[in-house]
Amino acid sequence: MQANSSVAKVWGAATPGSLSALIFDVDGTLADTEEAHRNAFNAAFVDVGLDWYWTETLYAGLLDVAGGKERLLHYWNILDPDESGGHKVKETINAVHAIKTEHYEAMVCGGKLGMRPGVQRLILEAHATGMPMAIATTTTPANIDALLRSSFGTDWRHLFVAVCDASTVQKKKPAPDVYLAALQALGLPGADCLAFEDSENGLRAARAAGIPTLITPSAYTSGQQFTDAMLVLPHLGDPDQPMLQHVPGADQRWVDLAALRRWHNGTLFEAA
Repeated sequence: MQANSSVAKVWGAATPGSLSALIFDVDGTLADTEEAHRNAFNAAFVDVGLDWYWTETLYAGLLDVAGGKERLLHYWNILDPDESGGHKVKETINAVHAIKTEHYEAMVCGGKLGMRPGVQRLILEAHATGMPMAIATTTTPANIDALLRSSFGTDWRHLFVAVCDASTVQKKKPAPDVYLAALQALGLPGADCLAFEDSENGLRAARAAGIPTLITPSAYTSGQQFTDAMLVLPHLGDPDQPMLQHVPGADQRWVDLAALRRWHNGTLFEAA
């Protein structure tokens, strides 16, 4: 089944265990951030005098490389492999990434990015019931703060037991390290959690950590393969922005905690 179906079926039963915590990726999952990141990179290239420009098609391919600095180095290596290991290159990449982060924060704080349908509602619902939550992402702390501050306020961190990011571990997705760090902070096995991701790399990382995973593909990842996902949906839905079709296992056309518990318990539902 294609990832961009309106409502996909549950692919298989989750590993036995009660749903005790939610773990969220950030870029592409909480918000469609990648276009903002692409524009911020291009603005930074201009600022430092690089004649680079990342088109949507080029950037979609570069997203296979996790991490902004790693993405920059990868691209540099494509253009000029003989120079990519030099000290000057590292300094330039650090400068570009810092300027890019400033541009991205300005976009987010300027109200140009909002949460994807259902994300804010579900996080607040889980918090109200006392369900622990964590973040597992390869993006920088500044990017996370800018995005979540704009939606949840300056005290957004109280919503999460742990915020595991690019500074937490050395190996980035698809390595499971950031998810393993989140599980350690939660004090739970992977089988008792549910991960939210938008990409194949993110799915591979979560599943390698033993975590059942719900996928909501973004514009940049809709063509990827998610055959190991527990469920693939276009988004989480909201009462004022429901999915086009009935959500399998839910009483309405948006995702709530009750539906998540049913899916996690391993019950199979077909698309409505």
